[in-house]
Amino acid sequence: MSVLDLIGNTPLIDIGSLFDAGPKVTILAKAEWMNPGGSLKDRPVKRMLEEALKSGQLENKVVLDSSSGNAGIAYSMIGNALGLKVKIVLPGNASQERKDRIRAHGATIVETDPLEGYDEAIRYAHQLFEENPDRYFLCNQYQNDNNWKAHYYGTAKELISQADKPITHFIGGVGTGGSITGIGRRLKETYRDVIITAVRPETWPGIEGLKPLGSPGDIVPEIFDEALVDRWVEVTSDEARRWCRKAAGHGFFVGHSSGAYLAGIEKVLKDVSAGVITTLFNDLGERYFSAGLWR
Repeated sequence: MSVLDLIGNTPLIDIGSLFDAGPKVTILAKAEWMNPGGSLKDRPVKRMLEEALKSGQLENKVVLDSSSGNAGIAYSMIGNALGLKVKIVLPGNASQERKDRIRAHGATIVETDPLEGYDEAIRYAHQLFEENPDRYFLCNQYQNDNNWKAHYYGTAKELISQADKPITHFIGGVGTGGSITGIGRRLKETYRDVIITAVRPETWPGIEGLKPLGSPGDIVPEIFDEALVDRWVEVTSDEARRWCRKAAGHGFFVGHSSGAYLAGIEKVLKDVSAGVITTLFNDLGERYFSAGLWR
């Protein structure tokens, strides 16, 4: 096996102990930290790079993209395994643990103003590409259809086969829009009445990995299919942090966006007396020590 063979087929775990949901409600999460890069992002990055290699787009090019951190780790790890050079544009407030892991795999990091958020990193990656298109392959996870397809053909297919009852709810969020689009699309094709809920973080201080999409100037990812979302719930950074700490007390050590999804489940449960609620544990809590999540 190669490191690429370790990506996907993550367990579906019962997290019902975190909630007082009643005997007719099942709550499940995909343990995406078990991917070799430690996050959900291994899935789309693997597919995007493999498809680019097949099409010849990567010949003598440096892989370039923007990221909040986890995709950057996936690009650097998978790119290294494939013999590719990688440059990642990160907002300056990405956690130090992410930056260290990216550099450990040999990728180059460019940091942008953290006050400008993730959108500034996106804009700067495009600027670098436009200035030197012969040098870079802009993978562009925000517009690359292989992002959502990785979840449609992988994550969602696994989720459906692993759940022993019909799924009634899925709670996710929007970073690139890939996971909620790919998973939401397949779930809606499989279960007519499934409800897709997206969490919306506050603009500041925000939740690492999730876009608020609450202001007119926000960049909406091109691959995000908003029509798949049946409900939006507002989640604050403090709520996400509280749920990370509660989850840790039950043995689940997860990152900030996973905490936001748990907060979203708490809000959804107010209207649910029976069903199967599913979500993603995107990454592990270790990536947030320097960001102050556990202090």
